[in-house]
Amino acid sequence: LIEYANNRFLPVIMVCASGGARMQEGSLSLMQMAKISSASYNYQSNKKLFYVSILTSPTTGGVTASFGMLGDVIIAEPNAYIAFAGKRVIEQTLNKTIPDGLQAAEYSFQKGLFDPIVPR
Repeated sequence: LIEYANNRFLPVIMVCASGGARMQEGSLSLMQMAKISSASYNYQSNKKLFYVSILTSPTTGGVTASFGMLGDVIIAEPNAYIAFAGKRVIEQTLNKTIPDGLQAAEYSFQKGLFDPIVPR
């Protein structure tokens, strides 16, 4: 999609909805995130084209860590679950409890991670 838009000087509106890559998909799925991020960089930096990312629920894992958060404008749906890792993984990694709502769109918006929250 991004390469198609790049070749034709078109804007991109990407609607993201992903639970993240599954372990069974292996390194091939991880490479896709890098390829999309690289194409996005070329699209935005070299051609100066406009990229809008819309985050729906859920937007998690590698999508959040890559192309989901690379838009010139990043829009989220109300109450969308937007996270890199799940609550349990974060709590086990940090060895402490995280507050409810930490991974809701509204919390991320308050912290300045994206632009408006807009209902469909």
